[in-house]
Amino acid sequence: MDKIGKYQVIKKLGEGATSVVWLAHDPFAERDVAIKVVANSVFSEGERGKLARKLFVTEASLAGKLNHPHIVQIYDAAADADPSYIVMEYVPGGTLEPYCAPDKLLPLADVVEMIFKCSRALDFAYRLGVIHRDLKPANILRGGSAGTDVKISDFGAAITTSSDQTAISGIGSPAYMSPQQVQDWPLDHRTDIFSLGVVMYQLLTGQLPFQGSNNVSIVYQILNTRPPPPSALRAGIPAVVDAVVLKAMQKSLEGRYDSWDAFSFDLAEAFRSEHLAETRTQIADSEKFNTLRGLSFFRNFSDVQLWEVLRFSEWQRAKPGTQLMHEGTPGDNFCILAKGEVKITKNAKLLNILSAGECFGEMAYLAEEAGVRGADVSTLSEATVISVPTEALRRASDACRHSFDRAFLRILVERLSLANTRLTSV
Repeated sequence: MDKIGKYQVIKKLGEGATSVVWLAHDPFAERDVAIKVVANSVFSEGERGKLARKLFVTEASLAGKLNHPHIVQIYDAAADADPSYIVMEYVPGGTLEPYCAPDKLLPLADVVEMIFKCSRALDFAYRLGVIHRDLKPANILRGGSAGTDVKISDFGAAITTSSDQTAISGIGSPAYMSPQQVQDWPLDHRTDIFSLGVVMYQLLTGQLPFQGSNNVSIVYQILNTRPPPPSALRAGIPAVVDAVVLKAMQKSLEGRYDSWDAFSFDLAEAFRSEHLAETRTQIADSEKFNTLRGLSFFRNFSDVQLWEVLRFSEWQRAKPGTQLMHEGTPGDNFCILAKGEVKITKNAKLLNILSAGECFGEMAYLAEEAGVRGADVSTLSEATVISVPTEALRRASDACRHSFDRAFLRILVERLSLANTRLTSV
């Protein structure tokens, strides 16, 4: 096969029961893509064919809708072509399946970080009314051979809460299904929370929490047995991680996390725990994300925009007395203070003291031409500083730049108001 539609085929990536996935090149967008191809003959195979078409149409219908950095984007779809195909973002790292083998387990901190990113992506999908229903390591792709970048794929089994569609029963992988799903009960986002908990358990320990010789046995385990904590199967897993996994896999809806936010928060706290903190030197993406979301500067940014900021910003932890900016030097970045205090001085005279959530050096971005720094900036206490290169921001999405502009405008108004108050009080 040389071409699929306008796409030039490079090589086969994989093959399933009803589809073949090809690596191809999009000459118009100048990017490599993954194309899932389903022969039309598959759709004519009786009930099996009807199911295959249903899953294909469900996934194709999400083209252009789930735009999130941790969800595989669907660029294009051709449901009436022969063969039918879906064009998706190409993710080179493969699935997380290999990392479920006991001899290939990932570091604990990496697993927690990956699951955190999945939880934020699934929260984004749920806010758009989409419930995945088929979460498993085979449907989570790794951005590369290293790092914690992940993307959720294969929304063919998804249901949408905003439509009156009838969910097809029996779809999904039994070992990862929630008690509610195996019993064909009405589902909400908490079924995905359970399934992601199972994925986390498997990535941590190298084995599934619910096992059996057949699907009936597995379903019995899901409904009736309590798996051992991950720490019983792998040394070094702290109690805080055990607690998160087991709560996500609670059989009752009342005992399980009731929201993705609650699940994400506990994952981030687990990552910040003393035990996992010993295994890392850099600020984790989960900590960065939660920090951004908690700062007043970013209060009007969407989750997707926060992930974008996280990608092009630079972070540092600075000791007291660290010089961050020097008067008279070129300005090619500005900073937002995430933690601590900084002082602004000119000719050794104190001009201002800033605290967490405030920005400085923003004229490097707001001025039409890059100028020089007008003052010195140094830390008064231990601080976490977010540096934003001006060129990186100028290349950011329109939505992200607009949110920065709104934040700068709000700060300008607040500063003018404060100045007026000071003048009137004199």
